[in-house]
Amino acid sequence: MSPEAVFSLASTLVLPQWLLMIFAPRWFVTKWLMNSYLIPVCLAIIYIIYLFSGGPVDFAAFGTLAGVKGLFSNGGDGVMLAGWVHYLAFDLVAGTVVVRDSQEKGISHWFIVIPLCFCFMLGPIGLLLYWLIRVIRTRQLSV
Repeated sequence: MSPEAVFSLASTLVLPQWLLMIFAPRWFVTKWLMNSYLIPVCLAIIYIIYLFSGGPVDFAAFGTLAGVKGLFSNGGDGVMLAGWVHYLAFDLVAGTVVVRDSQEKGISHWFIVIPLCFCFMLGPIGLLLYWLIRVIRTRQLSV
């Protein structure tokens, strides 16, 4: 399968869980997807395949910005795809944490819809927005 096809597949794979977390967060299917981590695990497999398909990875390169830039610029489509899949997987896990944590804390789902949308597109900003809402609603930094 070409990297372009896998890019489309991986990007499409996350959509159902994102939509369910936004529109049906308490439905049993949504909870099953969130608790099973099935989609992030599938993405992890894709990540491993494409990260290492181009040969050995220079892990020392992760220690500098220039090294990371070199990994992406010299790694080809496989490394770029692995990077994208990494974002998809961890943004989905962050969104799962937001939904689960808000339900545990009794925070209305309507307060987290915008943070979830940001988690989907700009992961850390969504997590930051949720954290702010969480601190305001619970009046605690750590619970």
